[in-house]
Amino acid sequence: TAVVGAVVALSIIALVLSLVRIEDVTLPATVKYGMVFDAGSSHTSLFVYQWDSDKENDTGVVSQTLSCDVQGQGISSYANDPTKAGDSLRECLDKALQVVPAAKQRHVPAYLGATAGMRLLRAQNSSAADQVLAEVAKTMQEYPVSFKGAQILTGEEEGAYGWITINYLLDSFTKYCPKAHAWVRPEAAKIFGALDLGGASTQISFMPGSSVIKWNETSKFTLYGYNYSIYRHSYLCYGQDEMQKRLAKQLIVVRRELGTRVYHPCYPKGYTETISLASFRTSPCTNSGDTWLILDDRNVTLEGQGNVSGCLAAIKKLFNFSACGQSQDCTFDGIYQPPVSGQFIAFSAFYYNFKFLNLTEGQSLATVRETTEHFCTRTWEDVQENPERLPKYCGNANYILTLLLDAYKFNETSWNNIFFQMKVESTSVGWTLGYMLNLTNMISAEAPAWVKGHVPSLWAAAVAFIVLILVLGLAALLL
Repeated sequence: TAVVGAVVALSIIALVLSLVRIEDVTLPATVKYGMVFDAGSSHTSLFVYQWDSDKENDTGVVSQTLSCDVQGQGISSYANDPTKAGDSLRECLDKALQVVPAAKQRHVPAYLGATAGMRLLRAQNSSAADQVLAEVAKTMQEYPVSFKGAQILTGEEEGAYGWITINYLLDSFTKYCPKAHAWVRPEAAKIFGALDLGGASTQISFMPGSSVIKWNETSKFTLYGYNYSIYRHSYLCYGQDEMQKRLAKQLIVVRRELGTRVYHPCYPKGYTETISLASFRTSPCTNSGDTWLILDDRNVTLEGQGNVSGCLAAIKKLFNFSACGQSQDCTFDGIYQPPVSGQFIAFSAFYYNFKFLNLTEGQSLATVRETTEHFCTRTWEDVQENPERLPKYCGNANYILTLLLDAYKFNETSWNNIFFQMKVESTSVGWTLGYMLNLTNMISAEAPAWVKGHVPSLWAAAVAFIVLILVLGLAALLL
């Protein structure tokens, strides 16, 4: 009787389990990581990002995990000793591996993007540029990551990726809605423009208010299921460091008859700096024309004047505004640009220069000009708390005002639409995050992991039925 009862009970259990419906369920999305080196003209930084493999409308929702500044100058400075360029990256790579789980490191895409400093080196010595890139690639390949390449970005790519970064961080593309437990596109989203100023180049990127005539000056993106077309342009040799070199060369050429001592209107009164004329041969921005100067190896002493009007006039001569004629859709050197539209985030050197001058958001253009003029009239004895950078700030500030007002054509009203900012919460503003966002859009979304699972309600009913059968079977045996 006991054997018969057990067989009957097991048969019923098997029958019930076979009738319970099976359906597919998904496992939670896994976290992915990526790392990008920003190899600029004056320094290099590493950023590590992470995002869920289950993307939002084909674009990863990326967040910054680590920021690491590489010691030393930019990789282009190692043209004569390329191995040092690769070695300079090791400390930050070691730190990156500390924040990425060991089990995921082999699958982490790792990139190095070089900007204007390497663009200049490539123009001057392409073989040296190739050797530097080869050495940094060699170093990165020694680490347990999925190295994807070291390349020199175009100025237009740099500007476009910076635009993506800003609008992602400011929730212009997508925003998390707690009520819906989902990412949604904000209604009437405000799309910001991007203003980037580095050591060797400067970029402007924005969505024009009207149609763009010259489509070769635009970039197109598909992000979070929507299409965007933006105007972007990069000006090589118009970064603040190269501007200072070009300004010094211009002053020396104009005052050639003064011999080895030249007045510098942008430097503080009482400050002197000695430079070698041979230094102008090291950059494509200053090694053309004026053969007598380029071939000369003499030293020249620049003597500060603290002359505000003279400084501004000298800086404006660095731009060829006459090439635009009467056209309003032109910046300088005959470069096309539609009228600026919307709000802008000015970062990198735009931000650092204005921060030093204690300028804050919302200050009028008149206040900015007044503050700049006041600083430029201070003597070297009065301002030398930071001798390395202080002599440059007067020229940098006047250069920024000339670039924004005379070239890009911001005015008294639209000036209030520029916000000088370097971070949004804890994430740095720059091109690298935009690069990763665009990268995740090109990588197809990881297929969700499917497993066979029982429908919870039916499974609970089946278990209850089995327990009841067992109880009844035991009771029958006891009786």
